Amino acid sequence: MLFSRRHLFGLAAALALSAGLAAPAPVRAEDEPLLVFAAASLKEAMTEAAQDFETASGNKVQVSFAASGALARQIEAGAPADVFVSANIKWMTYVSDMGLTVKESEKALLGNALVLIAPADADTPPVAIGPDFDLAGLLGEGHLAIGEMTTVPAGAYGKAALEKLGLFDSVKDRLAQASSVRAALALVGRGEAPLGIVYATDAAADDKVKVIGTFPADSYPTIVYPVAILKEGNNPAAAAFIAYLQSAPAAATFTKAGFTVVQAPATN
Repeated sequence: MLFSRRHLFGLAAALALSAGLAAPAPVRAEDEPLLVFAAASLKEAMTEAAQDFETASGNKVQVSFAASGALARQIEAGAPADVFVSANIKWMTYVSDMGLTVKESEKALLGNALVLIAPADADTPPVAIGPDFDLAGLLGEGHLAIGEMTTVPAGAYGKAALEKLGLFDSVKDRLAQASSVRAALALVGRGEAPLGIVYATDAAADDKVKVIGTFPADSYPTIVYPVAILKEGNNPAAAAFIAYLQSAPAAATFTKAGFTVVQAPATN
């Protein structure tokens, strides 16, 4: 069983008193780092945004990156995170429906696109992705790297695109499903898979891969990254952090990384 930070502090105080010692002064929530659970595909951009927020506000931020599904399961189990940024609406809804978010704080933050990648040093040519695309032929004897299709949003988006284009059956037995979109990216970057499906922002962050094709926008559900404050968290800086993520400076950081900003940020 996982305990919240409040439970742990209370337990420590009780143990100190039972030993005849003076209980330590309680740690204030504002003295703790703000703990952010964020989708793996946000790694570079969210790290930069968190550092900028620290500089501007004086509040420490700790960001934990993983597949959105894995993070949602941790939140369900009681992990004491303050903010959750998912790579799709599904996992935010999962957490929200259990009453674990501050519902009025839920916002659509960013968008992305889905691309097909190959190792940067491969001679794989650019391709036009559509219903007539011979993906299986291009794979040769290799496997297609993709995020795990039930827990990793990029994997779910990728499966949806392949199904919509009528390509899934030709490659379904040749998928290398990875624990996160970044793990799928790494398989291609290391040359362990000749092709992979990732977000455009992931491809832009890794010079070991190149984009050889972009999936039609209408072949998969619109990619939305929602953000919310979590009820289990108790850090008063959470609301300010989410407000910062919607600001013009943060929008510039996300846009530079290749994300689209869902709503125009406030400039004042």
